[in-house]
Amino acid sequence: MKATRRKYSQEFKIEAVRMITERGMSVLQVARDLGIDRSLLDRWQRRLAADPEHAFPGKGRLKPLEEELRRLRLEVETLKMERDILKKATAFFAKNSR
Repeated sequence: MKATRRKYSQEFKIEAVRMITERGMSVLQVARDLGIDRSLLDRWQRRLAADPEHAFPGKGRLKPLEEELRRLRLEVETLKMERDILKKATAFFAKNSR
């Protein structure tokens, strides 16, 4: 039987980390109380500490820098295709003009 993967909301993750940081509870105690793995809670704590404003963006959403990187990579790919087409056209017309 396949185990289903549980999904947690951004608010749930933030509140779980706050239980450790603001209320002074231990990671192990919070993990037990919430029924989650300690390593998962550790990961949430590191992510929130690294970037509190953009932590846990949600399914299908990217952090602003990741979104910009994705957009720029797509733009570079488009520009490369346009450049290659222009190279081929230049070569074609140069060959036919002789």
